[in-house]
Order: sequence, then C-alpha cells, then structure tokens
Amino acid sequence: MQEILGLYANIGNITWQMVIMWVIGAVLIWLGIVKKMEPTLLVPMGFGAILVNLPLSGAVTQGTEVGALDLLFQSGISNELFLLLLFIGIGAMCDFTPLLANPKMMLFGAAAQFGIFFTISLASLLRFSIQDAACIGIIGAADGPTSIFVGNYYGTRYIGAIIVAAYSYMALVPIIQPPVIRLITTKKERMIRMPYCASRVSRRAKIIFPIIVTVIAGIIAPKSVSLIGFLMFGNLVRECGVLDSLSDTAQNVLSNLVTLLLGLTVASQMRAEDFLSLQTLMIIGLGLVAFIFDTVGGILFAKLMNLFTPHNKVNPMIGAAGISAFPMSARVINQMAMDEDPTNIILMQAVGANVSGQIASVLAGGMILSLIAR
Repeated sequence: MQEILGLYANIGNITWQMVIMWVIGAVLIWLGIVKKMEPTLLVPMGFGAILVNLPLSGAVTQGTEVGALDLLFQSGISNELFLLLLFIGIGAMCDFTPLLANPKMMLFGAAAQFGIFFTISLASLLRFSIQDAACIGIIGAADGPTSIFVGNYYGTRYIGAIIVAAYSYMALVPIIQPPVIRLITTKKERMIRMPYCASRVSRRAKIIFPIIVTVIAGIIAPKSVSLIGFLMFGNLVRECGVLDSLSDTAQNVLSNLVTLLLGLTVASQMRAEDFLSLQTLMIIGLGLVAFIFDTVGGILFAKLMNLFTPHNKVNPMIGAAGISAFPMSARVINQMAMDEDPTNIILMQAVGANVSGQIASVLAGGMILSLIAR
C-alpha cells in the first residue's frame, strides 16, 4: 500500500507555474504542427518545455543526479558545439549568387540590424544591465544560434527567455513583417519591379567569396570568427564542386539532427522558476520591438536609396528581407509582391538581401562582443 501511495506522492509537487509552462509548451507544439511555423524547432522546444517542468523531472539535474537535457546543454550549447555544427549546415544551404549578382543587397543586411542597437538602448533604459541588454538586443538578429552565442558569452540569467523569443519570432516572421511593411510602404512602392541577372557570377567568385568574408570578419569583429567561419566553411563546401556528398549531408542530415537536439536542449533553460517572471515578459516584448525596428530600418534605408536613384528603383520591401531569418523573410517579401502583382517576382532579390542579413547578423553579434565587456 505504501508503495502505491508513493507512486502518487509526486502529484503534490505540481505547481501552477509548472502547469503554465505545460501550456506554453503545448502552444509551441501547436504552432509547429498546426500552423507549420518552424516545426523542426518549435515542436522539440515545446516538448522539452513540458519535460523539464514535470515535478522532480529526470530530464534535468536533481541533486547529484545529472539530467540528460542539462548534460546536453553543457556538452552542446555552453561550449557552442551545436551552434557551430548548425552553422556549417546553414552555410551549405545558403546560395550567395543573388548577393554576388547585386552586391548592393549587402547594404540592406546592414541596415536591417538597426533594431538590435535600438533595443539595446531601450533595454538599458528599462534597467537591464548593459550585458543583459546586449543579449536581449541580439534577438533582433533573427538568428537563434547567434542569440545563444551572445547569451552564453555574457552568462545572462535570461538565456531561456532570450532563446524562446529568438526562435519564436523567427517562426512568426510571416505574421510580424507583413503588417509592418504595409504600414510604411505604399501599394505603388510594393509593385516596383526589379530586374535580375545571375549569369555574370562565376564559380570562382562563389568560391572566393566565403574566404574573403571570413578574413574581413576576422579583422572587423574577431570574436565572430568561429560563427562566421563555420558559416562560410559550409558555403565553401557547397560551392567548391568536389564535396557534393558532404554538402548534401550538411544541408540535410547534419542540420536536421543538430536542430532536433538544439530544440530539445534549449528547453532545459525553460524551467518555471526561472522563466515565469516580469523580466521574461519584458524580454519577449523587447524582442518584438527589435524585430519590428529591424524591418523598419531596412525599408527606410531602401526608401532613402530611391531618393537618389531616379531609375532602377529598389522595391522597399527588399529592405525588410535584410533580417537573418533565412529563407522565411525572402519568401514573405516575394509573396507580398505577388499579392500586389502576380507577375512581379522578386524572390532572388529578396534572397540576396536575406543572405546578406545572415552574414550581417553574425557580424553584429561579434561587434557587440567586442564593444561591451563581460
């Protein structure tokens, strides 16, 4: 009888905070499965949030017994291993041809990082330490691995909220960006056509590009070398032409496996006692601000360019694709252009801005690490 009662004793350890985290986990799973918003990330993250918030869960450390998810976090995220492996896969998936065909797209990647620095200032005004503010601002990079990298570097205690905000907003790009874009652009601007020609991009240029980017990044933002280096190495594997099997593995098997483990592992930082707080709500709100101002910054920069180019104007929506959420943002921008005019396809131009945002977000993270002391 005593053994039977012992089986139910753990029910008394359930708290209302745990129940709320179960609901949050269920919502993430629902968004991934039903709404198909980054299911490879949100489904594991949502399930992990439930795992770590069960009373006396064996998935996390209890006393001297090390939990599996905590062990994975220490082995794969605290030392950036998962992030670097994932960046190889992302690099192998990136096609920089649209960017090389029209190098000025790199400017949109830079302009669309405005939200990061605006949010750092805003978070500081809200009495977050400058290090925590830097970690919050980098949510605007729309790049989960970079957010984790910066958060680990500064050892912020808000890492769980930052990770959830970064990946959730990446998944919500199709919901967040369109209303912002429509608010600050006109129908005429959204219908601007842009010519595209990729035939002049040589294979040699595609091979040299990742090497040059790595060298320049290493000089400008040396602390970003590990991330940008692995990203560019993955792209070199793709473009060199002699490592097709490795490129295919990096794009599919490696990326999917690491993303699966990453989604589960980051949930170890979503324990109710740390996650449910006023600061968490503020961080999620500030992350949204960063995303919005990134979008606004890219669009306004495109509008500024058009003031000085009477011919061959840029569709301002391209500026919004300068965030790092690749390739979701490029698809959203192209779809919005086609909604206005079904024959106006600007996908490749949007991809060019989008991949430039991938590079710019890592460089922005490296610059923050260089400018703000631990």
